[in-house]
Amino acid sequence: MENILEETRFIMRKYGIRANKSLGQNFLINSEVVESIVNSSEISEEDMVIEIGPGLGTLTKYLLEKAGKVLCIELDTRMIEILEDRFGNYDNFEVINQDVLKVNLNEIIKENKEDGKIKNVKVVANLPYYITTPIIMKLLEDKLDIKSITVMIQKEVADRLVETPGGKDTGAITYSVYYYCESEKIMEVPNSSFIPEPEVTSEVIKMTLRDKPVVELENPKVMFMIIKSAFMQRRKTLLNALTNTKVFLSKQEGIEILNKLNLGENVRAEKLSIEDFANIARLIQGGK
Repeated sequence: MENILEETRFIMRKYGIRANKSLGQNFLINSEVVESIVNSSEISEEDMVIEIGPGLGTLTKYLLEKAGKVLCIELDTRMIEILEDRFGNYDNFEVINQDVLKVNLNEIIKENKEDGKIKNVKVVANLPYYITTPIIMKLLEDKLDIKSITVMIQKEVADRLVETPGGKDTGAITYSVYYYCESEKIMEVPNSSFIPEPEVTSEVIKMTLRDKPVVELENPKVMFMIIKSAFMQRRKTLLNALTNTKVFLSKQEGIEILNKLNLGENVRAEKLSIEDFANIARLIQGGK
């Protein structure tokens, strides 16, 4: 890979571009990181890659060499001109100037798989930090026909996403990701890998979608509502958090449910496995 720093500076000068802080833009200039993202996403000509927030196209360039198609979704209109100038001649390149949270990805994926050339869809992105969680939750909750999500995000968030429920970095989102995906850390990325430098360390992670969720529930929304309620007051015990948020109708009901599941009355939310939360959901739905 050639000198990405020089190339980035040249493009920024040519188009008079400065990173837009409000869009969380930091341009990647580390070729080792680009290589790691591309290699770990395991792209072939049978794959369509959805790249969210391609920016100047640093990653796009290498994705186009491997994928059957690269669909870029970019909100910043200044970047659209750059992307079209750089890659408009590629027959496997397409760009949409839109907010990814408003795009009907299910429809796009269905259309692109119709002719049979595209077998798999993979998401690869250097995500804007300020909107990481909503994007990942959309990708998972919309039940998209995708194989994997390989993203670079803020390390602190990444650690929560790839944690096993009950581990030290467990948060509410840990359970959502674990429910849908098998996750792994790929590499840590120092802030010197970007211009301008962000104040935080980044991390590349890969989430591979499971064939079926890790726990079987008639209505998983109930479980996720319970998890969210439990973590809204994570300093409190699970019993108090779920009583305060009216998941348990009374403290006594909560004690009975926790006793049935052999969970102590003083247990905290982050110590529970996803099976524990699934069992609480079953008892609540089944009228205990």
